[in-house]
Amino acid sequence: MAERSIVRSSTLLAGGTIISRILGFIKAIVLAGAIGLAASGDAFAAGNQLPNTIYVIVAGGALSAVLVPQIVRSALHSDGGVAYINKLVTIALLVLAAAALVATLLAPLLVRLTVSGLTPEQTDLAIAFAYWCLPQIFFYGVYTILGEVLNARNSFGPFTLAPILNNIVALAGLVVFIAVFGSDPNGYLPLSWWTPSSIALLAGSATLGIAVQGLVLFFFWRRVGLRYRPDFRWRGVGLKETGRIASWSFGMILVTTAAGLVETNVVSTASGDGKASLAVLANAWLIFMLPHSVVAVSIATAYFTRMSENASIGSTEGVRADLSASIRQITVIMVLAGTVLVVVAFPFGRVMIDSFSGATGIGSVLIAFLLGLPAFSVLFVLQRAFFALGDTRTPFFTNLFQAIVFSIGSLLVLVLVPKEFVGVGVALCLSGAGTLQTLLAAFIMRRKLGGGGRRVVSSFGKDAVAAVPAAATGVVVLLLFGGASADGFALSGRFQAIVVMVIVGAAMALVYLGGLRALRSSELTDALRPILGRLRRSA
Repeated sequence: MAERSIVRSSTLLAGGTIISRILGFIKAIVLAGAIGLAASGDAFAAGNQLPNTIYVIVAGGALSAVLVPQIVRSALHSDGGVAYINKLVTIALLVLAAAALVATLLAPLLVRLTVSGLTPEQTDLAIAFAYWCLPQIFFYGVYTILGEVLNARNSFGPFTLAPILNNIVALAGLVVFIAVFGSDPNGYLPLSWWTPSSIALLAGSATLGIAVQGLVLFFFWRRVGLRYRPDFRWRGVGLKETGRIASWSFGMILVTTAAGLVETNVVSTASGDGKASLAVLANAWLIFMLPHSVVAVSIATAYFTRMSENASIGSTEGVRADLSASIRQITVIMVLAGTVLVVVAFPFGRVMIDSFSGATGIGSVLIAFLLGLPAFSVLFVLQRAFFALGDTRTPFFTNLFQAIVFSIGSLLVLVLVPKEFVGVGVALCLSGAGTLQTLLAAFIMRRKLGGGGRRVVSSFGKDAVAAVPAAATGVVVLLLFGGASADGFALSGRFQAIVVMVIVGAAMALVYLGGLRALRSSELTDALRPILGRLRRSA
């Protein structure tokens, strides 16, 4: 029954995420068509990414680390955890509201701190966007808090469906923007073209989407037996222990954000003249996150609640079994997804931006990111296993290690690498540092759980072997469609690029599946069982 619940939850999460990601790609394409990926695009990326960065500093990691395990444990209280949840949510919302207000007032300082490489005109425009975008901090928090409470109560649907509304609202805002102000896909318009009304429409609609995404979750609380009432009586329900756990997570996020500041400042030095800078990296990261969000997050989120339940009753064996199963199911798909995306990186870039140079810019950065995709997804699961065990101290030190390695690498890129390759160099540093962090976290977790890992390593080895002929097949098919030249069919237009991506992906998947079968690996079948089962029931 428990396994069936994991299957059902993972399928629901994956389905909602796929729809949300498709809309997210459409939004990114429309945004690139509206303002381009040059000076204005980098300025908007700087202003619109800032609230997410600040939110993560203030509460993002702490909330993820604390909410699900602590809410699961609070269910043992006499009231089923209702008082604890109301107190915790009240504290979190107050902190987030204060953070959003202070950050908005400090918008000029924050923009200059995060993207010092932009021109003065770009910086002024980024500040104008930031004033409209920084209130998103509060609504990001609302979404995380309300959604994680629902997840802890095994109600996964609303959390994964709410971003769909966000993308619809933001996409509608972009359509209105283009209808009113026109479009500038090549970034030819000067920065002086922007007016208060055009800035308000573009950035304001982005913030409205985040607000809808968060506030809509209030409507689903009653379905899990909750009704939020602000509660300022914060003594006597174990919030001190929650604060201790959250403090390490807060430190972890500060370290990660410090590395992020290094990244944005280094990358922003390449802005202008068509070089891969902030907007290009944002689009490449969006593609990179597609398989991770659909597969890794969906499977890990469902397993996270069960790992927390096993940890709360002291079942180390249960945590170890859940961790092993989730990693094996995730990596078997991540290896395929990463290999396919590397092969079709340039066509995918062509889908995102309507030019060959833009496609190769996004594609090159994407390939550098993808080298670390399997490790990135495994690390996501490992961190949640630490959180389920009530250990936020270890993730802090592994993040500190990663941040130091990444920052040193990025600064070397700034000094040694030509500006046109800075984006690729930073992406490579992120992949390398993340892979080393994952290996360190896995070693520590193995010791913490008293063994395990042999089956995971064996499974990953089979995945890697099966990926080799799949990659070769994909390259051959791509070359047959002219994927190596600007005038080839694969890069001649968005529709053509999508067609080639589908054909290449299908061919590679078939070869990969055949390779796994020859190696007698059952992990792919296990990972796809939720989707296959749902399709059979729908037939």
